[in-house]
Amino acid sequence: MENKKKNPATVWKIVSAVLAIALIAVSCTWAFTAGQSASPAQDTAAVDQNDDTAVAADADVLSLWTQSAPLKAELTAYIEAVTTEGSADYIPIENRIAVFDMDGTLCCETDPGYFDHKLLYHRVMEDPDYKDKASDEEKATAKMIETYFETGEYPEELSIAHGKAVASAFEGMTLDEFDAYVKSYRDEPAQGYENMTNGEAFYKPMLQVIDYLQANDFAVYIVSGTDRLITRGLAEGTVDIPLSQMIGSDESFVASGQKDEDGLEYTFTDDDEVITGGEFLIKNLKMNKVSVIEQEIGVQPVLAFGNSSGDFAMANFTISNNPYRAAAFMLCCDDTVRENGNIEKADKMRTSCEENGYTAVSMKDDWTTIYGDNVTRK
Repeated sequence: MENKKKNPATVWKIVSAVLAIALIAVSCTWAFTAGQSASPAQDTAAVDQNDDTAVAADADVLSLWTQSAPLKAELTAYIEAVTTEGSADYIPIENRIAVFDMDGTLCCETDPGYFDHKLLYHRVMEDPDYKDKASDEEKATAKMIETYFETGEYPEELSIAHGKAVASAFEGMTLDEFDAYVKSYRDEPAQGYENMTNGEAFYKPMLQVIDYLQANDFAVYIVSGTDRLITRGLAEGTVDIPLSQMIGSDESFVASGQKDEDGLEYTFTDDDEVITGGEFLIKNLKMNKVSVIEQEIGVQPVLAFGNSSGDFAMANFTISNNPYRAAAFMLCCDDTVRENGNIEKADKMRTSCEENGYTAVSMKDDWTTIYGDNVTRK
């Protein structure tokens, strides 16, 4: 076969086309590579920005606590340790249980006394629809409460007498009627304060603690010495937890048609309503708080918050022989300007904290506000 020579112009056209294709390929590869290398930097910037936001949020989550407050430093360090997977102190979500006393721990108990004691006094001595029906025992208990309000000294026998009087003074009410009664009194002005109702007398810094714990997957329970129904009526709408997590002292419940028939013999009917039965069952203080935690929660708490010796058993139960890192905090009512503080009792509580391994909380030194800046003592 005869060989033919290629035209030089044709050769150069072919070479030029190949070079152009190669150049385009190199350019595309460079652009792709540059884009890939830029992405991690952009992602890192985004992560750093998110981290900064998270840090700022964490730093502000207890904004109503002073920077020197022991609880603020201890609790934030605790949360960091127990919620970080892989940490030696990591606590599974199902074991993140925090228990709070209510009166004196979450809300005011010094105006001039416990909310449930003020409520009973109002029922027996002031309520025009009931005061003339009150029994001699209820009136005697109301007089005891009056003395307690005047002196600030709580007689030992008042706890049981008060529980019995609450049960009898509200006997026969449906649970909705009882709840409405509590909430009506809750909305009355707080006796010793301007610009605050009884129901608004919750400590804002402590509500922040609850929010902080819930944001970190803690289940929060109120474990109060106050009657269970009164606890629910007072706290509902302010403390953001289910009613089933508000535990208090107990009275009996019966069916409206049950009369004197035993509950083991009576069957609830379509015509029945659950009403208060008039029998006081148990005062939820001291060891009774431990018992009710076991009965109703079934998990040993890892955090406990209280303010009195009635909370010590709950605190000790929390921090003793716990498989997880645990802590207890006790409030000291030492603010005599924004609250009805008692320095002697506050100092006694600080001593108890040192002896028992609790962290003391000073209302005066640790909180930037108690009820809000617009609320003042009369």
